[in-house]
Amino acid sequence: MSDAATVAAWAPELRLLGRADYEVTFAAMKQITLARSSDARDMLWICEHPPVFTQGIAGRQDHLLLPGDIPVVQTDRGGQVTYHGPGQVVAYPLVDLRRAGYFVKEYVYRIEESVLRTLAHFGVTGHRVAGAPGIYVRLDDPFSHAALTGPHAPPLRGSLPPEGADSPWGGPAANRGPHPGADPFRGLGKIAALGIKVSRHCTYHGVSLNVAMDLEPFSRINPCGYAGLRTVDLSTIGVPVAWDEAAQVLSQKLVAFLAP
Repeated sequence: MSDAATVAAWAPELRLLGRADYEVTFAAMKQITLARSSDARDMLWICEHPPVFTQGIAGRQDHLLLPGDIPVVQTDRGGQVTYHGPGQVVAYPLVDLRRAGYFVKEYVYRIEESVLRTLAHFGVTGHRVAGAPGIYVRLDDPFSHAALTGPHAPPLRGSLPPEGADSPWGGPAANRGPHPGADPFRGLGKIAALGIKVSRHCTYHGVSLNVAMDLEPFSRINPCGYAGLRTVDLSTIGVPVAWDEAAQVLSQKLVAFLAP
């Protein structure tokens, strides 16, 4: 089966939840995952949340600096603390990995690739940083297609379906970053955060892309456990995109790149 036919054959149920309470959404996707049968249709939920800090399963309290009036919710996903709020597109893929035919590391790679291609759609070059899940942009020039350099760039992963002009800098090979060291994030801002959970070979939780937010709450935490890490959104770097448009593009990329 061709790549195009494979993508066409995989049609997850798309749920546009609008602005949804985080705890209610978390409980619902967890319950669906625990109860789903082997032939249950995969789903993709797209939403935004009212202001909330969420802690990963091994999250450290010292990364919560000053939460103030924003609630903190303990979750069962991986990773440390992050912030969700209005103006951020949150995507929750509920995928049966055994049926999809790839493992967790490949799943994470595919989600990140979906974000990279979404940013490319808006003219922005995103980057991976070794050992730090999520997607980052150059603060001095987020539109430059030049790859990050460093002797400890992460190894290349398996190939994914090309999208031609949608990847002007040459696809996955160019999106490599330096190994975390004294300052792995120098000159970078985080624009997308990723945290997942896999239960019974099925995924929940997902990825968030910052579009046009109030970024102040990120200063109340060490985002994803990294002190001093700057967080940005598309608006901050000069890309005025409506939430609905960003949500639509990210949905399309996730459907394409999470296909079996």
